[in-house]
Amino acid sequence: MNLKGRNFLKLKDFTPEEILYFIDLSSEFKQKKKQGIAHDELKGKNIALIFEKTSTRTRCSFEVAAHDLGMHVTYLDPSGSQIGKKESIRDTARVLGRMYDGIEYRGFGQEIVEELAKYAGIPVWNGLTNEFHPTQMIADMMTIKERFGYLKGLKFVYMGDARYNMGNSLMVTCAKLGMDFVACTNKTYFPNSELVDYCKEVAKDTGASITLTEDVKEGTKDADIIYTDVWVSMGEPDTVWATRIQGLMPYQVNKKVMENAKETAIFMHCLPAFHDLETVIGKEIYDKFDLTEMEVTDEVFESSQSVVFQEAENRMHSIKAIMYATLK
Repeated sequence: MNLKGRNFLKLKDFTPEEILYFIDLSSEFKQKKKQGIAHDELKGKNIALIFEKTSTRTRCSFEVAAHDLGMHVTYLDPSGSQIGKKESIRDTARVLGRMYDGIEYRGFGQEIVEELAKYAGIPVWNGLTNEFHPTQMIADMMTIKERFGYLKGLKFVYMGDARYNMGNSLMVTCAKLGMDFVACTNKTYFPNSELVDYCKEVAKDTGASITLTEDVKEGTKDADIIYTDVWVSMGEPDTVWATRIQGLMPYQVNKKVMENAKETAIFMHCLPAFHDLETVIGKEIYDKFDLTEMEVTDEVFESSQSVVFQEAENRMHSIKAIMYATLK
């Protein structure tokens, strides 16, 4: 499959077969890494990483993956470039496109990464925007396939705020891959209706299903995967915590939720997670709201059903596959 020169902005842009190719290629790179087989096949190439939002997993994954492939990396944090401030997105794209072989962007609106891709003339990869998080999707589906051996027909339940990048991306990915997607949350936090309609159309061809429900018992019944994310996204004001806690606490992933799912069900989270008081924000939430756990209980997070660290590792392997497929 030839994906050279393609941008990786959202999974709406790819066919089910192309998405499965990324997943399988990720697994191949993981095996090579584990076996100590060198795969520095992109020597001489250079990539730029633009981070308007900070990151642990995404940055480390891109840097380690790039080094494994033999590439050189330039990291640009919010103070390290003039993008959108003194220089337009279009001009930044045309400058970097003449110096680098690929650009990663992690930041705010999807329109920014789309404009970068339009003018750069080289592959652009979306490391996260407000609307989509496609590199996370390849890692997530890779992790699920490692556990179950297949994807089609699995029941995937997302709990929490399903309006933004994670809820959107997971719904699109499940629709493309023939999985049964459930957004189990307060109706205030249901995904955008236009995107829901798009996914339902895709599902007609793939055998997937799209369900939105406020009923935790029905929504999580016989689930194969229970997934959640932090309730307040990066860049949102702290003032929204009170509203989110009130609306989403009934959708916390806890022992009762996991017991309602299949015995073989797994728990997933893209991290970071507020499951204890060992973070600054966790302590602040405790002081303000007297809560020791947020979107997931520590009991579930640390359980044998939790695959969150396998999932985190797979970010590196999947990003490696994405860069390789679009550059080689």
